[in-house]
Amino acid sequence: MNIEPIHTAADYRSVLKEVSTLIDLDPQRFTPEGDRLEILGLMVQAYEAEHYPIDPPDPIEAIKFRMDQQGLKPKDLEPMIGRRNRVYEVLNGKRKLTMSMVWKLHTGLGIPAESLIRQTS
Repeated sequence: MNIEPIHTAADYRSVLKEVSTLIDLDPQRFTPEGDRLEILGLMVQAYEAEHYPIDPPDPIEAIKFRMDQQGLKPKDLEPMIGRRNRVYEVLNGKRKLTMSMVWKLHTGLGIPAESLIRQTS
């Protein structure tokens, strides 16, 4: 199996074409084609992480997204944030999250702590 590292944008585009072709073939794992797809996928992932990093979301947007996913209402956040008026203050950006709130939201809703502690612009 001859695989070259991804050094340039042209290399990246070429590997993406090959990955697309391999995905269309839907190879079985532990076959030469399946192994090649797995290795190329890891290379693409590493290249994208270095060249196209994705910032974590805004903390409030992360909370609202999770609320939407789980069908939660502001009152459902009271155990993690505090009284309803405090929940609304946080959701409207008028009050910053405390470390206690971050921890409770992280453990209670599974929101990555990195997203919750990120500074808003």
